[in-house]
Amino acid sequence: MAKIPVMVLVGPTAVGKTATAVAMAQALGGEVLTADSMQIYRGMDIGTAKPSAAEMQGIVHHLIDLVNPDEEFTVADYVARADALITEISARGAVPIIAGGTGLYINSLLDRWIFPPHPVDMTFRRELTAEAERLGPQVIHARLAEIDPVTAARLHPNDVHRTVRALEVHHLTGRPLSSFSWKPATNDASPYEPCIFGLTIPRETLHNRLAARIHEQLEAGLLAEVRGLVEAGYSPDLTSMKGITYRQFGGYLRGKYDYDTAVELSIRDSRRYARRQYTWFNADPRVQWVDSLRTLIRGIKGLG
Repeated sequence: MAKIPVMVLVGPTAVGKTATAVAMAQALGGEVLTADSMQIYRGMDIGTAKPSAAEMQGIVHHLIDLVNPDEEFTVADYVARADALITEISARGAVPIIAGGTGLYINSLLDRWIFPPHPVDMTFRRELTAEAERLGPQVIHARLAEIDPVTAARLHPNDVHRTVRALEVHHLTGRPLSSFSWKPATNDASPYEPCIFGLTIPRETLHNRLAARIHEQLEAGLLAEVRGLVEAGYSPDLTSMKGITYRQFGGYLRGKYDYDTAVELSIRDSRRYARRQYTWFNADPRVQWVDSLRTLIRGIKGLG
Protein backbone atom coordinates (compact mmCIF):
# COMPACT_ATOMS: atom_id res chain seq x y z
CA MET A 1 0.00 0.00 0.00
CA ALA A 2 1.30 3.46 -0.92
CA LYS A 3 2.30 5.60 2.02
CA ILE A 4 0.46 8.89 2.65
CA PRO A 5 2.71 11.94 2.22
CA VAL A 6 2.64 14.25 5.25
CA MET A 7 4.37 17.53 5.96
CA VAL A 8 5.75 17.92 9.48
CA LEU A 9 6.87 21.11 11.20
CA VAL A 10 8.69 20.83 14.52
CA GLY A 11 10.74 23.07 16.77
CA PRO A 12 10.93 24.56 20.26
CA THR A 13 8.14 26.47 21.95
CA ALA A 14 7.72 30.10 20.83
CA VAL A 15 9.85 29.65 17.72
CA GLY A 16 6.94 30.59 15.44
CA LYS A 17 5.46 27.24 14.40
CA THR A 18 1.84 28.42 14.44
CA ALA A 19 2.30 31.22 11.90
CA THR A 20 4.62 29.09 9.78
CA ALA A 21 2.20 26.15 9.71
CA VAL A 22 -0.60 28.47 8.60
CA ALA A 23 1.60 29.82 5.79
CA MET A 24 2.47 26.26 4.75
CA ALA A 25 -1.20 25.29 4.69
CA GLN A 26 -2.05 28.34 2.57
CA ALA A 27 0.76 27.58 0.12
CA LEU A 28 0.10 23.85 -0.15
CA GLY A 29 -3.67 23.62 0.33
CA GLY A 30 -3.38 21.87 3.65
CA GLU A 31 -4.93 21.41 7.07
CA VAL A 32 -3.01 21.52 10.33
CA LEU A 33 -2.91 18.69 12.85
CA THR A 34 -1.58 20.13 16.09
CA ALA A 35 0.98 18.03 17.94
CA ASP A 36 0.92 19.71 21.34
CA SER A 37 0.26 17.76 24.52
CA MET A 38 -1.14 20.82 26.32
CA GLN A 39 -3.39 22.26 23.63
CA ILE A 40 -5.56 19.14 23.86
CA TYR A 41 -7.09 20.53 27.09
CA ARG A 42 -10.24 22.62 27.07
CA GLY A 43 -10.19 25.83 29.08
CA MET A 44 -6.41 26.07 28.96
CA ASP A 45 -5.94 28.60 26.20
CA ILE A 46 -3.62 31.43 27.17
CA GLY A 47 -0.95 29.39 28.94
CA THR A 48 -0.76 26.85 26.12
CA ALA A 49 -0.49 29.57 23.43
CA LYS A 50 -3.47 28.05 21.66
CA PRO A 51 -3.94 29.74 18.26
CA SER A 52 -6.83 32.17 18.04
CA ALA A 53 -9.27 32.27 15.13
CA ALA A 54 -7.40 35.30 13.80
CA GLU A 55 -4.08 33.47 13.95
CA MET A 56 -5.55 30.45 12.15
CA GLN A 57 -6.52 32.72 9.22
CA GLY A 58 -9.25 30.34 8.12
CA ILE A 59 -6.98 27.30 8.04
CA VAL A 60 -8.57 24.24 9.64
CA HIS A 61 -6.74 23.12 12.81
CA HIS A 62 -7.35 19.70 14.32
CA LEU A 63 -6.55 18.02 17.65
CA ILE A 64 -7.17 21.04 19.86
CA ASP A 65 -9.62 21.11 22.81
CA LEU A 66 -10.12 17.35 22.93
CA VAL A 67 -10.55 16.66 26.66
CA ASN A 68 -11.15 18.38 29.99
CA PRO A 69 -8.11 19.05 32.23
CA ASP A 70 -8.94 16.12 34.52
CA GLU A 71 -9.42 13.54 31.74
CA GLU A 72 -6.79 11.00 30.73
CA PHE A 73 -5.41 11.33 27.21
CA THR A 74 -2.65 8.97 26.14
CA VAL A 75 -0.17 8.98 23.29
CA ALA A 76 -2.15 6.08 21.81
CA ASP A 77 -5.28 8.27 21.89
CA TYR A 78 -3.45 10.96 19.99
CA VAL A 79 -2.15 8.55 17.34
CA ALA A 80 -5.59 7.00 16.81
CA ARG A 81 -7.24 10.39 16.29
CA ALA A 82 -4.45 11.67 14.08
CA ASP A 83 -4.50 8.51 11.92
CA ALA A 84 -8.20 8.93 11.21
CA LEU A 85 -7.81 12.62 10.40
CA ILE A 86 -4.83 12.16 8.10
CA THR A 87 -6.76 9.56 6.11
CA GLU A 88 -9.74 11.93 5.79
CA ILE A 89 -7.63 14.97 4.89
CA SER A 90 -5.64 13.09 2.28
CA ALA A 91 -8.82 11.62 0.79
CA ARG A 92 -10.14 15.17 0.31
CA GLY A 93 -7.05 16.05 -1.69
CA ALA A 94 -5.64 18.31 1.01
CA VAL A 95 -2.17 18.11 2.52
CA PRO A 96 -1.89 16.92 6.15
CA ILE A 97 0.49 19.24 8.03
CA ILE A 98 1.54 17.99 11.46
CA ALA A 99 2.84 20.91 13.48
CA GLY A 100 3.94 21.07 17.08
CA GLY A 101 6.61 20.61 19.68
CA THR A 102 5.60 17.40 21.44
CA GLY A 103 8.17 15.01 20.05
CA LEU A 104 6.60 11.98 21.68
CA TYR A 105 3.35 12.57 19.79
CA ILE A 106 5.13 13.14 16.49
CA ASN A 107 7.47 10.14 16.64
CA SER A 108 4.74 7.84 17.91
CA LEU A 109 2.57 8.85 14.98
CA LEU A 110 5.24 8.70 12.28
CA ASP A 111 7.26 5.75 13.53
CA ARG A 112 4.56 3.65 15.23
CA TRP A 113 6.21 3.55 18.63
CA ILE A 114 4.45 1.24 21.03
CA PHE A 115 3.87 1.87 24.70
CA PRO A 116 2.89 -0.03 27.80
CA PRO A 117 -0.73 -0.46 28.78
CA HIS A 118 -1.85 2.54 30.79
CA PRO A 119 -2.64 1.08 34.22
CA VAL A 120 -3.06 3.61 37.01
CA ASP A 121 -2.44 3.36 40.74
CA MET A 122 -3.26 6.77 42.19
CA THR A 123 -2.33 5.71 45.73
CA PHE A 124 1.13 4.66 44.53
CA ARG A 125 1.52 7.95 42.65
CA ARG A 126 0.55 10.04 45.65
CA GLU A 127 2.90 8.13 47.97
CA LEU A 128 5.87 8.56 45.64
CA THR A 129 5.09 12.22 44.99
CA ALA A 130 4.89 12.86 48.74
CA GLU A 131 8.18 11.04 49.22
CA ALA A 132 9.83 13.22 46.55
CA GLU A 133 8.54 16.36 48.27
CA ARG A 134 9.73 15.14 51.66
CA LEU A 135 13.13 13.68 50.76
CA GLY A 136 13.89 15.31 47.43
CA PRO A 137 13.30 14.19 43.82
CA GLN A 138 16.77 12.64 43.60
CA VAL A 139 15.68 9.87 45.98
CA ILE A 140 13.02 8.45 43.69
CA HIS A 141 15.17 9.11 40.60
CA ALA A 142 17.90 6.96 42.17
CA ARG A 143 15.33 4.22 42.77
CA LEU A 144 14.34 4.37 39.10
CA ALA A 145 18.00 4.15 38.08
CA GLU A 146 18.25 0.82 39.88
CA ILE A 147 15.35 -0.83 38.05
CA ASP A 148 15.34 1.07 34.75
CA PRO A 149 18.67 2.82 34.08
CA VAL A 150 17.71 3.54 30.45
CA THR A 151 14.66 5.61 31.40
CA ALA A 152 16.46 7.21 34.35
CA ALA A 153 19.25 8.38 32.04
CA ARG A 154 16.85 10.32 29.83
CA LEU A 155 14.89 11.91 32.69
CA HIS A 156 16.11 14.92 34.63
CA PRO A 157 16.42 14.08 38.35
CA ASN A 158 13.94 16.88 39.10
CA ASP A 159 11.30 15.54 36.69
CA VAL A 160 9.14 14.05 39.43
CA HIS A 161 6.07 13.48 37.27
CA ARG A 162 7.78 11.30 34.66
CA THR A 163 9.94 9.53 37.24
CA VAL A 164 6.84 8.59 39.22
CA ARG A 165 5.12 7.38 36.06
CA ALA A 166 8.09 5.17 35.15
CA LEU A 167 8.13 3.68 38.64
CA GLU A 168 4.37 3.17 38.47
CA VAL A 169 4.67 1.20 35.23
CA HIS A 170 7.28 -1.07 36.80
CA HIS A 171 5.18 -1.41 39.96
CA LEU A 172 2.10 -2.51 38.00
CA THR A 173 3.65 -4.57 35.19
CA GLY A 174 6.92 -5.84 36.64
CA ARG A 175 8.72 -4.49 33.58
CA PRO A 176 10.78 -1.33 33.10
CA LEU A 177 9.21 1.41 31.02
CA SER A 178 12.12 1.27 28.57
CA SER A 179 11.18 -2.31 27.65
CA PHE A 180 7.91 -1.18 26.10
CA SER A 181 8.74 1.72 23.78
CA TRP A 182 10.79 1.09 20.68
CA LYS A 183 11.62 2.38 17.25
CA PRO A 184 11.25 -0.03 14.34
CA ALA A 185 14.49 -0.86 12.55
CA THR A 186 13.01 0.44 9.31
CA ASN A 187 10.20 2.78 8.43
CA ASP A 188 8.16 -0.06 6.92
CA ALA A 189 5.72 -0.07 9.84
CA SER A 190 4.62 3.50 9.17
CA PRO A 191 1.75 4.32 6.82
CA TYR A 192 3.28 7.76 6.21
CA GLU A 193 5.99 9.30 4.08
CA PRO A 194 7.01 12.32 6.15
CA CYS A 195 8.90 15.40 5.10
CA ILE A 196 10.09 16.98 8.34
CA PHE A 197 11.21 20.57 8.75
CA GLY A 198 12.50 22.05 11.99
CA LEU A 199 12.10 25.76 12.64
CA THR A 200 14.95 27.42 14.53
CA ILE A 201 16.14 30.87 15.58
CA PRO A 202 19.23 32.05 17.51
CA ARG A 203 19.18 30.98 21.15
CA GLU A 204 19.30 34.52 22.54
CA THR A 205 16.40 35.54 20.32
CA LEU A 206 14.38 32.55 21.47
CA HIS A 207 15.15 33.25 25.14
CA ASN A 208 14.01 36.84 24.75
CA ARG A 209 10.89 35.73 22.94
CA LEU A 210 10.05 33.22 25.66
CA ALA A 211 10.35 35.88 28.37
CA ALA A 212 8.26 38.31 26.35
CA ARG A 213 5.59 35.69 25.76
CA ILE A 214 5.14 35.03 29.49
CA HIS A 215 4.52 38.74 30.06
CA GLU A 216 2.17 38.92 27.07
CA GLN A 217 0.22 35.95 28.40
CA LEU A 218 -0.10 37.64 31.78
CA GLU A 219 -1.41 40.79 30.12
CA ALA A 220 -3.90 38.61 28.22
CA GLY A 221 -5.31 37.16 31.45
CA LEU A 222 -3.15 34.12 32.20
CA LEU A 223 -3.37 34.53 35.97
CA ALA A 224 -7.17 34.65 35.83
CA GLU A 225 -7.17 31.53 33.66
CA VAL A 226 -5.01 29.63 36.16
CA ARG A 227 -7.06 30.93 39.09
CA GLY A 228 -10.25 29.69 37.43
CA LEU A 229 -8.75 26.21 37.07
CA VAL A 230 -7.55 26.16 40.68
CA GLU A 231 -10.92 27.36 41.96
CA ALA A 232 -12.65 24.73 39.82
CA GLY A 233 -10.82 22.13 41.89
CA TYR A 234 -8.32 20.86 39.34
CA SER A 235 -5.55 19.20 41.35
CA PRO A 236 -1.91 20.23 40.93
CA ASP A 237 -1.19 16.51 40.53
CA LEU A 238 -3.01 16.39 37.18
CA THR A 239 -0.86 16.17 34.06
CA SER A 240 -2.61 19.23 32.67
CA MET A 241 -1.84 21.33 35.73
CA LYS A 242 1.86 20.44 35.55
CA GLY A 243 2.23 22.33 32.27
CA ILE A 244 4.46 25.40 32.16
CA THR A 245 2.76 28.51 33.62
CA TYR A 246 -0.04 26.40 35.13
CA ARG A 247 2.34 24.74 37.58
CA GLN A 248 4.22 27.95 38.41
CA PHE A 249 1.25 30.28 38.80
CA GLY A 250 -0.75 27.55 40.48
CA GLY A 251 2.01 27.43 43.06
CA TYR A 252 1.78 31.18 43.51
CA LEU A 253 -1.98 31.05 43.99
CA ARG A 254 -1.58 28.29 46.55
CA GLY A 255 0.87 30.46 48.52
CA LYS A 256 4.09 28.57 47.79
CA TYR A 257 6.00 31.68 46.64
CA ASP A 258 5.43 35.25 45.48
CA TYR A 259 4.29 36.53 42.08
CA ASP A 260 7.74 37.59 40.85
CA THR A 261 9.08 34.13 41.64
CA ALA A 262 6.26 32.55 39.61
CA VAL A 263 7.20 34.74 36.64
CA GLU A 264 10.89 33.85 36.97
CA LEU A 265 10.15 30.14 37.27
CA SER A 266 7.88 30.25 34.20
CA ILE A 267 10.58 31.90 32.11
CA ARG A 268 13.28 29.56 33.39
CA ASP A 269 11.23 26.42 32.80
CA SER A 270 10.15 27.60 29.34
CA ARG A 271 13.79 27.94 28.36
CA ARG A 272 14.63 24.53 29.78
CA TYR A 273 11.73 22.98 27.89
CA ALA A 274 12.87 24.60 24.64
CA ARG A 275 16.35 23.14 25.19
CA ARG A 276 14.88 19.65 25.69
CA GLN A 277 12.83 20.04 22.52
CA TYR A 278 15.93 20.93 20.53
CA THR A 279 17.71 17.89 21.96
CA TRP A 280 14.81 15.61 21.00
CA PHE A 281 14.43 16.83 17.42
CA ASN A 282 18.19 17.11 16.79
CA ALA A 283 18.38 13.36 17.35
CA ASP A 284 16.22 12.76 14.27
CA PRO A 285 18.35 12.90 11.08
CA ARG A 286 15.24 13.40 8.95
CA VAL A 287 14.68 16.92 10.31
CA GLN A 288 15.73 19.64 7.87
CA TRP A 289 16.40 22.76 9.94
CA VAL A 290 15.32 26.12 8.51
CA ASP A 291 15.51 29.60 9.97
CA SER A 292 12.77 31.38 8.04
CA LEU A 293 9.58 30.87 6.10
CA ARG A 294 11.42 31.77 2.90
CA THR A 295 13.98 29.02 3.50
CA LEU A 296 11.19 26.58 4.31
CA ILE A 297 9.28 27.32 1.11
CA ARG A 298 12.51 26.97 -0.87
CA GLY A 299 13.03 23.57 0.77
CA ILE A 300 9.49 22.47 -0.05
CA LYS A 301 9.88 23.53 -3.69
CA GLY A 302 13.13 21.61 -3.82
CA LEU A 303 11.22 18.41 -3.08
CA GLY A 304 9.52 18.65 -6.43
